[in-house]
Amino acid sequence: MSCGKPHETPCTEVLARIYAYLDGELDNRGCSDIKQHLDECGPCLREYGLEESVKKLVHKSCGCDPVPQDLRAKVLGRIEQVRANLVE
Repeated sequence: MSCGKPHETPCTEVLARIYAYLDGELDNRGCSDIKQHLDECGPCLREYGLEESVKKLVHKSCGCDPVPQDLRAKVLGRIEQVRANLVE
C-alpha cells in the first residue's frame, strides 16, 4: 500500500513495522519515524487504527490466558530462524 506521496519513511515500511510500534518494541527513533509518517499519511493512519482495534480485540478476548512455555519457546525459536534467513 502506498498513498502515492513521498515520505521520509515509505508506507510499506511503516505498515511492516506497525505491530512492533503498537507493541512498544521500537526504539525512540523508530517510534518517531512512525509517528511522523502517520501524521502525514491518511491511508496509513486509517490502517494503523484498524490494526490497533484488532490488537485490542484480540487482547480483550485472549489476553487472560497464559501462554504455555513450550509454545512460547517454539514461536520465539521460529522467529529467530526467520530473522537469520533474512540476514543471509
